[in-house]
Amino acid sequence: MAEPRVLYIDDDAGLRRLAGRALERRGFAVTPADGGAAGLALATAERFDLVAVDHYMPEMNGLETLERLRALPEPPPVVYVTGSDEGRIAVAALKAGAADYVVKTVGDDFYDLLGASFASVLERTTLERAKTAVEADLRASNARLEALLGEVNHRVANSLQMVSAIIRLQAGALADAGARDALADTQRRIDAIAQVHRRLYTSSDVESVEMQGYLAALIDELAGTWSSDAAPRRLSLAADPVRLPPDRAVSLGVIVSELVSNACKYAYGAAAGEVRVALKAGDAYFTMTVEDDGRGLIDGAAPQGTGLGTKLIRAMTQSLGGTLAYDTDHQGVRAVLTAAMG
Repeated sequence: MAEPRVLYIDDDAGLRRLAGRALERRGFAVTPADGGAAGLALATAERFDLVAVDHYMPEMNGLETLERLRALPEPPPVVYVTGSDEGRIAVAALKAGAADYVVKTVGDDFYDLLGASFASVLERTTLERAKTAVEADLRASNARLEALLGEVNHRVANSLQMVSAIIRLQAGALADAGARDALADTQRRIDAIAQVHRRLYTSSDVESVEMQGYLAALIDELAGTWSSDAAPRRLSLAADPVRLPPDRAVSLGVIVSELVSNACKYAYGAAAGEVRVALKAGDAYFTMTVEDDGRGLIDGAAPQGTGLGTKLIRAMTQSLGGTLAYDTDHQGVRAVLTAAMG
């Protein structure tokens, strides 16, 4: 293993020679410099593992030299050497970026302390550089994984869009109205899931879905499906800022899709009507409400239809670990879902 290269900056020629011999006996390769300007020039031109800087020097003192060394593109660690035991000098040097300081004394004890300081600083520097390298590798790895996950979500969204298109073509080829309606419901459910993946691959955050934007896009799609000149439906959304993991966003999206579709199908008949969706955030829980002002539930019966939508709502509510209740005091139908954020 090569000896650590040390640049020793001191204006006293005799002390430079003594320090060089003493430190070389302790396993360091020492290059002397007779002042701050000369030391800075050497540190700029060559690579040193460590620099020792004396405090009292003419023209450019130790603190000025330290400041210029720290401004180099890849500054080496600096051990500050002073003949004064004044604490203010040591504090000023450490604040300016010195890795350590040693008070200069007469005899081998000083060089023992200096050698021990060098070894400690070099070990700490090696650990810090290793830590920095590991952190850089982790950031690069996370960036690659996020890009990969974004690509996966892109492909999933495209695949679900293709499936939706196939179902639409199949529905158009059927003569049976009930079968067409069933396929249209299936297509709508697939679109609710695909919307989550579209959100994920176009967002910088691939670990959560911003629910305001997601629900707004979902409700726009539902309005395009269920509102017509013959039976106009006004769909509105009031949502607090909420972010949910993708699986929980999918579950909530399916529930909203089913409840809004039920309201559009059964609340108003052929008359105009409004369906309101609200998402409210609490500290640990959120509440999602879907309500209309239509005919309401008959004798507390479940919503009309084949029952598949009701089963989906129940399954998605269970996946959220939440509860879904119907407000019987409301004029129409008001469904209230409560679930934890994560």
